[in-house]
Amino acid sequence: MGFQTGLSGLSIASRNLDVIGNNVANSSVVGFKGASAQFSDVFAGSFASTTSGQIGIGAKLQGVAQSFSQGTITPTANALDFAIGGRGFFRLEDQGEVVYSRNGQFRLDNEGYIVNGEGLNLTGYGVDADGNVVNAAPAPLQFDNSDIPPQATSLFEMGVNLDSNQGLPQVATFNPANVRSYNYSTSGTVYDSLGNPQVLTVYFVNTSPNEWEMYGSVENGPVTDVTFGTGAPGDPVQLTFDQDTGQLTTPTGALDTSLTIASGGTSPLVIDFDLTGSTQYSSDNGVIRLNQDGYTAGRLTGFNVSPDGTIRGRYNNGQSRALGQVVLADFVNPQGLNPLGNNLWQETVNSGLALVGVPTSGTLGTLQSGAVEDSNVELTAELVAMIVAQRVYQANAQTIKTQDAVLQTLVNLR
Repeated sequence: MGFQTGLSGLSIASRNLDVIGNNVANSSVVGFKGASAQFSDVFAGSFASTTSGQIGIGAKLQGVAQSFSQGTITPTANALDFAIGGRGFFRLEDQGEVVYSRNGQFRLDNEGYIVNGEGLNLTGYGVDADGNVVNAAPAPLQFDNSDIPPQATSLFEMGVNLDSNQGLPQVATFNPANVRSYNYSTSGTVYDSLGNPQVLTVYFVNTSPNEWEMYGSVENGPVTDVTFGTGAPGDPVQLTFDQDTGQLTTPTGALDTSLTIASGGTSPLVIDFDLTGSTQYSSDNGVIRLNQDGYTAGRLTGFNVSPDGTIRGRYNNGQSRALGQVVLADFVNPQGLNPLGNNLWQETVNSGLALVGVPTSGTLGTLQSGAVEDSNVELTAELVAMIVAQRVYQANAQTIKTQDAVLQTLVNLR
């Protein structure tokens, strides 16, 4: 029995060294999860023997369990490197076969798909034509590198302060070419249907206390190119301010404004011109608010990834839009996953079905862009465990040596 017991001890010590050596070898592999060997003792089954007198016949390897504890997150220079903070796995697909990984080192292939080093596709939710994420079945994520079309301005918001101390202009008849015929002018850019920028200039003329007129022109053209509300082309808008509060009282709401343009876009360009928030205080003339919702065509220049996995493209026209959303998968029993190598696992009956969702939802962790999760192997602890395993191996070898010496003594009896 001593030989068998010692051999089983040598076997499990050797297997333990194999597991430790594998951990050490993969200590610098991104997303690797360390494992530990689990052992159990062995007893010979016998109905005749009593429990108190039964002697074990060695040990055996019960299993190898992986630890899915969090690894250290390290920043990188690649925006397509993703690190999971918390629970979850990346969901990868290869010609319909789904596998899972914690290695977040990704890149774009020649078709714009996000793939890992093995060419497996990272899956997630796509977007519709307006850039809204569509929560359908997860599919391989692909970047749309096409330009976003221009959007004509439909709303122009301008808030101004007009100096209450100013009187009538020096020249009574308004003329946009004569700065003495108006009190103040300012401008803002709007965009036509083709994305061409158009400079809209407005002029303010004081007519009496708390009463002003506003004219407009496009690209320094004639004022007849601008029609405010129901007035005739070139007619001014009458502005009235409350003498107690200085707040604009007329007009209220946005003016339906038509701009005649000559750049090739749809003409007239119809916008809502909103002066809400304008004031007449005893301070210098100036713009206090300026906003419009149009833009020219844009080309993709980069992207950002939010903690919930949404990938937003940045365009050279200052706009951004969603390109897709990464999904993660979690399991009731991650240790039941089947390791495939290449930092991949496969779903099994023991692991349970994959619980798929976006990062930060349910039990799923967050996603960090421009970073990777290092191996969770603690190298110092593994080296100490290696020393212990070596001593166990030596001790079991000594058991066999002692048994051999005892047997030799019996053989030499005369």
